[in-house]
Amino acid sequence: MAELELGQHCGVPDCHQLDFLPFVCDGCSGVFCLQHRSRDAHGCSEVNIRKNAVKPDQHRSYPCSYKDCNGRELVPVLCPCCEKHFCLRHRHPSDHECEKLDTPKPRMAATQQLLKDIIDSKTDKEAKGKKRKGAKNSETAAKVALMKLKMHACGDKSLPQVIFLPKGNKEKSKPMFFCSKWSIGKVVDFAASLASLKNDNNKSTSQKLRLCHSASGAALPFEHTLETWLSDKDYPLYNGGNIILEYLDNNGLLIEDTESYFS
Repeated sequence: MAELELGQHCGVPDCHQLDFLPFVCDGCSGVFCLQHRSRDAHGCSEVNIRKNAVKPDQHRSYPCSYKDCNGRELVPVLCPCCEKHFCLRHRHPSDHECEKLDTPKPRMAATQQLLKDIIDSKTDKEAKGKKRKGAKNSETAAKVALMKLKMHACGDKSLPQVIFLPKGNKEKSKPMFFCSKWSIGKVVDFAASLASLKNDNNKSTSQKLRLCHSASGAALPFEHTLETWLSDKDYPLYNGGNIILEYLDNNGLLIEDTESYFS
């Protein structure tokens, strides 16, 4: 009569014990007894391979450099002035009290000069008399509309502005309040949130959401503050005036037809 053998022998050479309920290793697929079922117990060959293949990521997150902030981001968010890492809350130079905010880098200076040249070239096409009259009318109209704006604008009760939204949006314009100390970048983020607009300015995209001067159409630099433009002698923003929010290409610094937003 043939002998019936149940179970399997342990795969460890020095053991070779017959086990009726053997264990199959999920690493090397070998069969082992209760004593040698763990990978360490039978010296699993897959353990060392996996340890060498999977290396821990040393840069899984980027800590915020702002004092007393424990925020971290999964992608690097660099300040264009000091080139340090910050969280989304402190990414704007004015939010982290950037040490180099008052001394912009050469690239920023070149951008600001280019912006000034664009504004000057467009303004030179208009008669000086019309320019002065238009500026005076704009200032007067802003003062007249100021009280009405304060009744309907949303946001903190500080500086009211009428934001003309990007073309194609359901709403044409929306009155909002801003702080004059805010940077233009922070104003864009705040306005986009209130108007429920898509804002990918912190990502590498082909278009950026920009705040543009209602008269010249020029995109205002992100690192400037509203206060800077309110006190500008040549092309000021007015308390209660108009300003345009629009998507522009990365190299785009100007809206050609500003009148189409107001008609």
